[in-house]
Amino acid sequence: MSVVALAPYEFEPRDVRENFPAPLIYIGWDQHQLFCAPICLPLPPDTPFGALGAAVLPGIYGFHPDFAKIDWTKVQWFKSGQPWTPDPAKSLADNGLQHKDAIRFRTPGLSGIQGSFS
Repeated sequence: MSVVALAPYEFEPRDVRENFPAPLIYIGWDQHQLFCAPICLPLPPDTPFGALGAAVLPGIYGFHPDFAKIDWTKVQWFKSGQPWTPDPAKSLADNGLQHKDAIRFRTPGLSGIQGSFS
């Protein structure tokens, strides 16, 4: 159902980059329904992309039994719903990530607890 405003209204968005300590990046793990939505993290733009799997995501997703089985060299990445190949040695910014971008990763061979996503 669409909504039509009766009168124009203007407001300043509160989720602009300047209101956060670092750009917000949304990260979702496909086929793992234990996590109902992507997580949102403030990540400095100079963070190496490779640090996501090594240092950032273990604290978020590490308790999932599949997480320790991830082969990060085989992970499939998506940005804006399209296949994407980030360079792990480059920073988030150098990989083109900006405030409020959403990325997802898929882990071939791992499809949820006991294959629950199959």
